[in-house]
Amino acid sequence: MELNDPILKVLYAYTKALSVALGYRDQLTRLHSERVRDLSAAIGVCRGLSESELEALKIAASFHDIGKIGIPDHILLKPSPFTAEEWEQMKKHAEIGAEIIAATEIEGAHHASVVIRHHHEHFDGTGYPDGLARENIPICARIISIADSYDAMSVTRTYHRAKSHPEVIAILRKETGIKHDPELMEIFYEVIDSSEFRSARS
Repeated sequence: MELNDPILKVLYAYTKALSVALGYRDQLTRLHSERVRDLSAAIGVCRGLSESELEALKIAASFHDIGKIGIPDHILLKPSPFTAEEWEQMKKHAEIGAEIIAATEIEGAHHASVVIRHHHEHFDGTGYPDGLARENIPICARIISIADSYDAMSVTRTYHRAKSHPEVIAILRKETGIKHDPELMEIFYEVIDSSEFRSARS
C-alpha cells in the first residue's frame, strides 16, 4: 500500500507487523482486510475525500479487524454460529483494535483508532460499541462498514457460503438507512459494478 503522508507511513510501518501476526492466526481475516481497504479507498475517492482523509481511511481499513488478535481461537475460528456470550466477546474486537492502534502513540494513530472503534456502528444508532448514529459516526467508519459488509457476504468462510452479487445487494438495500449511510450506499453501487472485488458469483 502506497502512502504519501510521512506520518501515516510511520504508523503503517509500526503496525504492519500486527497484521502479519493476525494473518498467522487467521489468514482469511488478513485477506479480507486487504480487500476492504481497497474497496473503501475506491468509495472514498468517489465521495471526494481529500488525500489526507483517503490515506487515513486506508490505514483504518487495513487494521479495522486487528482487534481480532485479542479474541480467543475457539471463538475467532469457530465454524458455527456464535452463542450470545461468544458474540459479546467477538464484538469487543472493535474496541481492542482501537486500543492497539492508539497504543503506538504515533501521530495520526488517534484518528485511525477512532475510525476502527466505530466501524460497526449503525446509521440508525443500533450498532456497537457506542451506539453512535448518522453523522456522529466518522465518515471513514461509515465507508468501512459498507465495504466490510459486502466482502464478508461475498466470500466463502467456514460458517457460510459466498452469496452472489445480487443476493448481497438485496441485503444491503434492506440495510440502507438502518445499518448503512444512504448517501454512501449510492456511491458504493456505482463503485462495485466495475470493481474487481465484486462477488465472483453473479
